[in-house]
Amino acid sequence: MRVEFYDTTLRDGAQSEDIAFSLNDKLRITERLDDFGIHYVEGGWPGSNPKDLQYFKEVKGLNLKNTKIVAFSSTVKAHSRAEDDEIIKAVLEAETEYVTIVGKSWDLHVKDALKVKLDTNLKMIDRTISYLKSLGKTVFFDAEHFFDGYKKNKTYAMDVLMAAYNAGADLLVLCDTNGGGMPFEVYDIVTEVVRAIDTRFGIHTHNDTENAVANSIMAVKGGCCHVQGTINGYGERCGNANLCSIIPNLILKMGYTGIEKDRLYQLRELSLFVDEMANLIPDKHRPYVGESAFAHKGGIHVSAIRKNPETYEHVDPALVGNSQRVLVSDLSGESSILYKAKEFNIDIEKEKKAARDIIKKIKEMEMFGYQFEGADGSLELLIKKTLGLHRRYFELIGFKVIVEKNEKDPPISEATIMVKVDNRVEHTAASGTGPVNALDNALRKALEKFYPALKSMDLVDYKVRVLSTKDGTRAVTRVLIENSDGQRNWGTVGVSENIIEASWQALVDGIDYKLLIEEEKET
Repeated sequence: MRVEFYDTTLRDGAQSEDIAFSLNDKLRITERLDDFGIHYVEGGWPGSNPKDLQYFKEVKGLNLKNTKIVAFSSTVKAHSRAEDDEIIKAVLEAETEYVTIVGKSWDLHVKDALKVKLDTNLKMIDRTISYLKSLGKTVFFDAEHFFDGYKKNKTYAMDVLMAAYNAGADLLVLCDTNGGGMPFEVYDIVTEVVRAIDTRFGIHTHNDTENAVANSIMAVKGGCCHVQGTINGYGERCGNANLCSIIPNLILKMGYTGIEKDRLYQLRELSLFVDEMANLIPDKHRPYVGESAFAHKGGIHVSAIRKNPETYEHVDPALVGNSQRVLVSDLSGESSILYKAKEFNIDIEKEKKAARDIIKKIKEMEMFGYQFEGADGSLELLIKKTLGLHRRYFELIGFKVIVEKNEKDPPISEATIMVKVDNRVEHTAASGTGPVNALDNALRKALEKFYPALKSMDLVDYKVRVLSTKDGTRAVTRVLIENSDGQRNWGTVGVSENIIEASWQALVDGIDYKLLIEEEKET
């Protein structure tokens, strides 16, 4: 069975707290959704704001190959003619072939929100859809609050669907707008409705009970051939159904068609791209596309996946553009170290004692507060140092950090540093927005004349974690730093009761790792 996928990230997803897509964001997301193979993209509600209307003008200039653009709107007002209604005029100004109209299907909303008679609502639906069909539009009808309405007043909810169907709607979309439906309820109701009306049905769910994905899947099992949702599940309140989970579930797990399997490798990249456009930090625990979706930490798990990944992975991560990861921690065993060593191109398969020594050292360090899960750079350096495979690129003679503050001006930070490289001593100073930034600037300044490749390296993230609150400002602190050279990112870690010392450890590992990369390129 073929399923259509309808993305409403640009309209429903944009109603999520903390999201405000620009016009350019919306156009770029549309292009990515088209590349992926999404069938319909709901561009917005023309007339609700100038940006959405401008989107519909500019989206015509995109060379879309797979996606149809849909304009969203509501039914006409109670006593207006469709051709005179401002809502409909705005939809027509969008000039899309496809239009989605939302109408009330729960009698509670008709009486308390619209404050019209039940029969009047049916006429509003009829007038809206009939007029749009007379103009040659393809009309999808979103039956808002359908499942709540069906449970409270089945007869009226079905009357709403029949009004839309008789007016010529090409698709009836059953909406769990409040997100309160249970999967078994959705399946039973969809099955009953599909048997009653001979037309095409869609599903639109929200995630207020953490069931949006399950409800969408059960609706498809019940007979829906069209699924609406958003990338990453963005949406109002708790969000909409997450297409990044629904699509691989239906295609990889259940054998449905709709998007070609060989396009699914784009899924993780699409998820990250929309996060970037939304200016939100990706949730690493998202199924299928999250950084942790195929990450293994326990020693037993790692031992098993080295023999057969299927033991702890429900699909091949490459199918959705993800990859297997092994996390090294105090829960790790020998298999974890062997796996990571192989990832770092270090062959210690026959060096069992070396692997045990590394594990012992890691566990001792993690007892003190180190964490290597987000610090692969420090981990690789540790392994190579333990095996005697790493050389020192520089030697610290000493550094001093000064922070000066008076009553009126913001604080000033300055660091002086002295390092030795190949018996040559370099003594320099630099300022910064804080003591760590000043120290970082001074260290780079001292080393760049010896190692010009450091100029391409940027510190992109700096995290500080106080490991125990009972010691107050004397508490042990863990610093995680992420660096990038534009081609790859690497994390490093430092731990100390002194935050400057912890930062120094992570900074040095970051520079050491960059120099290691450059050295390996030359060999």
